Amino acid sequence: MIVIDGPAELSGELKVQGAKNSTLPLLAATVLCRGQTVLHNCPRLSDVDTAVRILEHLGSRCHWEEGSLVVDNSMTCCQVPPDLMRGMRSSIVFLGAIVSRCGEAELTFPGGCELGPRPIDLHIEALEKLGVEIQESGGCLHCRAPEGIQGTYISLSFPSVGATENVILASVCSQGTTIIANAAREPEIIDLCAYLNRCGGRVYGAGESCVIIDGVKELFGCEHTVMPDRIATVTYMAAAAVTGGNVTLRDVDNTHILPMLSPFEQAGCSVRQLGRALNIMAPRRLNAVRHIRTMPYPGFPTDAQPVVMSMAAVGRGTSIFVENIFENRYKHAEGLQRLGAKIKVEGKVAIVEGVEQLRGAPVTACDLRGGAALVVAGLAAQGRTLVEGEEHIRRGYEDLAGSLADLGARIREVEDSPGKME
Repeated sequence: MIVIDGPAELSGELKVQGAKNSTLPLLAATVLCRGQTVLHNCPRLSDVDTAVRILEHLGSRCHWEEGSLVVDNSMTCCQVPPDLMRGMRSSIVFLGAIVSRCGEAELTFPGGCELGPRPIDLHIEALEKLGVEIQESGGCLHCRAPEGIQGTYISLSFPSVGATENVILASVCSQGTTIIANAAREPEIIDLCAYLNRCGGRVYGAGESCVIIDGVKELFGCEHTVMPDRIATVTYMAAAAVTGGNVTLRDVDNTHILPMLSPFEQAGCSVRQLGRALNIMAPRRLNAVRHIRTMPYPGFPTDAQPVVMSMAAVGRGTSIFVENIFENRYKHAEGLQRLGAKIKVEGKVAIVEGVEQLRGAPVTACDLRGGAALVVAGLAAQGRTLVEGEEHIRRGYEDLAGSLADLGARIREVEDSPGKME
């Protein structure tokens, strides 16, 4: 668990980790590339460990060199075992890459955080249009492309990040041209396509709603630097905000942060963008963040909603959240309520009445971003907060407790039960 003794005003500088949501599809993409890939700025996360285990099961050799992950691709298998698939939701992104490389693939439905129904129907429908035959039996997907991947026109009914990534990975070495209409526009899509193009791919329009992929015969590994993690960035911004802190974050892509700046400005924070750095100075008491509506990029991201709700919990006034992406994205609200927050949830709407002071209490992280939100709230709470379920947080944050401690927080990870702690 994570133990926080609050409150404490954060200050100092911190380097932001590489992006989890970019690293996982990049690792799936190495399946397509002959030779060696070196991923710089690769975060050490439990989800990355799971992806590495999948690659090693498929035949690749992986090792770490300081902050870089080296992958030597040598495919000997086209099947991912159920225990590895259940380890993370993003495991489904391996489907398009494996079936493209091997002509077949066998895997089960993915696991990950329980955020409500996240069907992979869009993935399956799109791959079938590319010529992949898919049969489902007992939760297992048996996929074959008897004539190889055939380029085609695909219009997604929703700009799903995972489906967009799967189609790109499946079609980059296809026969002909694939056009994706209503594609996801997230920065992580741009990072994936930049890597593929550096490996010899021909992908155009990344970051736009229409992506065009001209199939090539083969790809070769290269060196690539993973983009900064925009959700980790906003998490540390929220931590500075709730503590009235003054924090500078280094190695940030400020263009990725723009959709998330509004609530910080509404709350009364001063945010300065300094090239590849960002400085946030917070007032002693935050204001309400008014109205947050989660949307696909370039809208406000669902992954940032929980930590901003922690800000709203101590803001002066009423904040309204509308969650349009995941049904069960408000699980952290119960933990915030245990800390003294006033939150009312009805369906996809949450109304937060800010309180002047939160109180430390034992809480449980039910998912990755909700766990981060509870840690952020614990920084502002009077007394001791115990956050159990730290394994969820490790999926997306590289030493969250250590990074916050470097900024002055009284926080640590412990393995003992609460009764054994001083």
